[in-house]
Amino acid sequence: MTFRYWYCLAAFAVPAGAQSLASLVDEALRNNREILAAQKKYESARQRPPEASSLPDPTLSLGYASNGGPWPGAGLGRDATSNIGFAVAQQVPFPGKRKLRGEIAQKEADAEFEAYRSVRLSVTERLKQAYHELHHAEEAIASTQESQELLRTILRISESRYAVGSGTQQEIFKAQTQFSIFEAQLLRYQQERASKEIEINALMNRPPGGHLELEGEMAPGQLTVSLDELVAHARTAAPALAREQKMVERSELSANLARKGYYPDYTVSGGYFNQGGMPPMWQFRVDFQIPAYFWRKQRAEVAGEAFAVTDARHSYEAADVSIQARIREDYAVAATARKLIDLYDKSVIPEARLALESSLTGYQTGRGDFLSVFSNFMNVVDNELMYHEEIMAFHVALARLEEATGMELDR
Repeated sequence: MTFRYWYCLAAFAVPAGAQSLASLVDEALRNNREILAAQKKYESARQRPPEASSLPDPTLSLGYASNGGPWPGAGLGRDATSNIGFAVAQQVPFPGKRKLRGEIAQKEADAEFEAYRSVRLSVTERLKQAYHELHHAEEAIASTQESQELLRTILRISESRYAVGSGTQQEIFKAQTQFSIFEAQLLRYQQERASKEIEINALMNRPPGGHLELEGEMAPGQLTVSLDELVAHARTAAPALAREQKMVERSELSANLARKGYYPDYTVSGGYFNQGGMPPMWQFRVDFQIPAYFWRKQRAEVAGEAFAVTDARHSYEAADVSIQARIREDYAVAATARKLIDLYDKSVIPEARLALESSLTGYQTGRGDFLSVFSNFMNVVDNELMYHEEIMAFHVALARLEEATGMELDR
């Protein structure tokens, strides 16, 4: 049985109950605790704008003034200063302050929403990366097991040749050594598979120890967008960048609010006081809060908010540079991986298989040597693994690009 036949069997065998990447992502988005925590944090922030833009609670004052004794009503109706009544006071910020406070709280809520989107993309990216690494581990396990089967065939031929005196014992030892190396590789791939299963189950908030059945061979996929499109999309849709933009806007509003600190707030109050048989007394007053120490309080606040605006703008620019660099790096990885996938699939692997089949046929008929067969065999094994590694690298790069740009690339 040729190596090509074993490869085809693995490619089309799809386990029952296999889960697609899309179904795993949907489950993670529903159940992941990081996402749920970020969602509740955003929902909490949404409640703050009405609170921030509301008037302070009014004050109700109840009391009396008495003459001739400390008890209520003493001197009521006899002395003009004796009375029983109440007063209501309402503090009122200077016009425009409430609106600015509400807008600041809204910008903070908008920033929390972008943070929530960022967490969703982060969890999705980590899940996709773990999924593709898990898929590669499975492909590597299957490929290594197939290589062992073919190596057994080569080993049987070597033993037959050695039995009739046309081969050497060294050939048998070399094949047996490589078989043991494959066993060691299998253990590493199985450990990697177990690690990725644990990571995926944790991201979906599943109980630990669950086994995942994956779909068949991972399709290579295509890179359908340009680098310029990704960079342009990131500037309008990347949540990490959008959050920094909201913080810039929030800082600018805070600076405007600080400048309004030079203008006084005031308190409006009114009251009614019963004076017994005498005419009732009414009171109305306005108290102004004078910013008398503006040179050390309001001025410092305005200067501090100006620095905060500059800081927020620098943070936005730093995030923009960082995201662009990440996009360019991951795009280069994806583009290179896609070219290597085609090179391995259309040229390197077919030629390596032909060389192996030719040398194996000659070796079986006594016209070839073991070293040629073994070298060609290892070329096929290595190139098959590298082919799957490039598929994994391509999809992982797409997942990272999705997180950086907010654009869906890998369906």
